[in-house]
Amino acid sequence: MLALGLLLNIAGIGVFCWLIFTLAIYALPFFVALNAGILAFHSGAGVFGAPLVAVAAGGVTLAIAQIAFAMTRSLMLHAVIAGVFAVPATFAGYHVALAIAHIGVPSLAWQEIFACLGAVFIGGTAWTRLTIFTEPGARGPGRAVSGAPHPAFTATREG
Repeated sequence: MLALGLLLNIAGIGVFCWLIFTLAIYALPFFVALNAGILAFHSGAGVFGAPLVAVAAGGVTLAIAQIAFAMTRSLMLHAVIAGVFAVPATFAGYHVALAIAHIGVPSLAWQEIFACLGAVFIGGTAWTRLTIFTEPGARGPGRAVSGAPHPAFTATREG
C-alpha cells in the first residue's frame, strides 16, 4: 500500500507539473480576465455579468496577441509579444514553485533557490512555446503564415 501511495504521489506531481508548463502561456489572459471580472463586479455588473466580462476580456486579449504575433514580420515585435506573455508566466512559476518548495524543503534559502529555478523554467517554457513555431522566412508581404498547405487529418480506406 505504501508503494502504491508513493507511485500515485509521483504521478500526481508529474501531472501537476505538466499542467503548469502547459498553461504557462495563458497567465496573461487569465490575469486580464480576472482583473476585468473584478472591476466589472465592483462597478455593478453583478454575479452573472462579471464572469461574462471576464471571459470576453481574456478571450480578446488572447486573440489580439495571436493576431499581432501572426501578422508581424519583425523579430523585435515577436520578442516583445513573447516577453509580454512570458513575464506573467515567470511570476506565476515563481509562486507555484515557492508553494511546492514550502511543502518539502525546510531551508528558506533553498526554497527561494527552487522558486527562482521554477520561475526561470516556466518563463522559459512560455517564451519557447510562443516563439518556436515561427518560421523566419515563411512570411512574405501580405501573408501571415507560409503559403504551403498543411495536410489535414486524412483517413485511408483499404479494402
